[in-house]
Amino acid sequence: MKILAADTSASPVSVALTDNDRLIGEFYLNIKITHSQTLMPLIESLLKNTNTNINEIDIFAVNAGPGSFTGVRIGVACVKGLSMPLDKPCAGVSTLDSMAHCMPYRSGIVCAVMDARCSQVYNALFRLNDGIPERLTPDRALSMDELADELKAFSENIYLVGDGAEICSKAFSDIPNIFLTPENIRYQHAYGTARAARKMSAEGALCTSDRLMPVYLRLPQAERELKARQQKS
Repeated sequence: MKILAADTSASPVSVALTDNDRLIGEFYLNIKITHSQTLMPLIESLLKNTNTNINEIDIFAVNAGPGSFTGVRIGVACVKGLSMPLDKPCAGVSTLDSMAHCMPYRSGIVCAVMDARCSQVYNALFRLNDGIPERLTPDRALSMDELADELKAFSENIYLVGDGAEICSKAFSDIPNIFLTPENIRYQHAYGTARAARKMSAEGALCTSDRLMPVYLRLPQAERELKARQQKS
């Protein structure tokens, strides 16, 4: 089963091609160029350099959120456009879930955190069982204080991943079993997206291209500000 996966949910962009869980190829960039300029050239290069025809792809996968509103839309639109003419299934993967699928540890708690601004993080918790992540919480937006209170209940090692990991590591310095993961596995990679998509396929959780949509945990800032002005008036 060949899966082409993409991630544009934060500053980095990555694409990966897997055959079952075997990584055939992956490109990763973190160069602060808009994903609309980098994503398609990366996909084209990946297919060319792995000698893969796009018709060979069985599943098109993308991190559908949470994350950057613009970034997520770019990734989802790209995958919809690639899969629709081929009538191939899609996997709209949780960005936080994809992070947990990149972890090399056999056991422990994965705390996936993305900076949501306004003293909040997008977060989900997972327990690793022989390296396979088991979801403990839904994806949610919550305050760092609320997250800290939850983490204090765990006695296992807690591994922080995501672009909010460094901030949380400093804020949670009084929790002794928390570890900031190395930068090469801290951020989401499309390989994790592909692994999560394969699990979704086994669970019958794929969708058609027309049903693939971004997943946001809260309204965009412009809509939040408009709502606040309307409430005041």
